[in-house]
This record gives sequence, C-alpha cells and structure tokens, in this order.
Amino acid sequence: MRIAVLADIHGNFDALQAVVEDLERTRPDLVVNLGDCLSSPLKARETADLLMSRDWLTVRGNHDRYLIERPLDQLGASDRAAFEQLQPQHFDWLRSLPFSARAAEDVVLFHATPGDDNTYLTEQIRGGRAEIRSATEVAADLAGIEASLILCGHSHIARVMELPDGRCVFNPGSVGQPAYDDVAPEPHVMQAESPHARYGIAERCRAGWRFSFVALRYDWSAAAELALSRGRADWAHALSTGHALKPD
Repeated sequence: MRIAVLADIHGNFDALQAVVEDLERTRPDLVVNLGDCLSSPLKARETADLLMSRDWLTVRGNHDRYLIERPLDQLGASDRAAFEQLQPQHFDWLRSLPFSARAAEDVVLFHATPGDDNTYLTEQIRGGRAEIRSATEVAADLAGIEASLILCGHSHIARVMELPDGRCVFNPGSVGQPAYDDVAPEPHVMQAESPHARYGIAERCRAGWRFSFVALRYDWSAAAELALSRGRADWAHALSTGHALKPD
C-alpha cells in the first residue's frame, strides 16, 4: 500500500495544484489530508472546491474548526480572510470532517495529537524555539492507539519518528504554508526554510513502512504577491523564502 499524505494546505491553491499534478507521477493507492485546509489570505474558495471534488480521506484541523465554531469577529486574520471567501457548501463540508480516522486497520490519522487539534506531537516550544520531544514522551501521548503508522501535521515540519514500541509517526510537512509565527504556547516560529510545496509518501514494504518526502516547485512568487496585495507581508515573506517574518 502506498499512501500520499497531505497536510496544512492553508488555502494555497497553487501549491495544492502542484501536489495534485505530482500525484499523477507517484500514483498512490490512497490520498489522505490531515487538515487545516483553507485558512489563509490566498485562495480559500478554489482550494475548498478542489478538495470537495476529490475522494480523499480528510480530517479536521484546528483552523478548520475555528471556521465553523467561532463568530467572524473572533477569528484571526487568516481565518477571517478565508471565512469571507467561503460559501455555505464549504462550511457544510468542513462540518462533515472527522477529528480522526483510520486509513487502514493499522493506519491512524489526525491533525495534531489524538486528543487536541492545537498541540504539537513531536515538538515542544522552549524559549521561542521548537525542540524535538523524546520518542518515549511521544509514545506516552499515543498510548492506546493501536496502529503501526500514525499520521499527523500541524507543525508544518516534515518529520519521521520511530517509537520504542515499533510504531512510526509521520508528518509530511505543509503543502501551502512553509513558515509561520504563533503566540501559543509561547511566541515562536516554525519554518521549513524553503518555499516548496511539500507532501509525503508512506509505503508499506516487507521491512515495515518506507517514507518519502516530496518538495515541489510552483509559482510561489505569485502566491506571495497575492498575499502582499491583501496586506499580509508576513505571509508573502514566508511563501517566498520558507522563513517566518518575525514581528517587530
């Protein structure tokens, strides 16, 4: 079985199109989407239409949840920009997404952690920097989850972690937002350090799971120009460099 794993598209329709085109090359048996689909100043409506047209197993991310749970005046700038582009059918689709799912008997997927869609699984923030958590700590958070492969996103950082009990955690990185800054649990940045659209392939083989990370060129300059035209210099910098624009 070969599974294409997408995460954190964040309304970047052009990056998503690059991934869709590459899927014609990789020809996976299954495509899964780990959520945070639309929130951004980019092309939320077009992204939603494309995702709704695909038979992909998709789970809900924290920003997907914000779009259906919070009133407009309580949304952050990127969520609000997406909200204002969406139509009723798009919100209905977001409401239909599960928190977690199984792609196969031994493959589990969720956006961030099994109990919280807004907490990093393999990273922790200390002094404004992301540090890798120990495999033992991660395994404790995944206690009771019977699966050989656990798929998560949220951090936007591509990563594989082998747990002491033989399970694997796989984060494919972000399709559409290569860097960002956040204030929770304390101010920090997450950055892929290049502007490529990213996804991953998990393939079952005789020795276990084999992983591939895919980084694709697309017209990120055009995406950055769109973000800048909508007053988001932070997004423009992240999209064009893969680094977060630290606030003044």
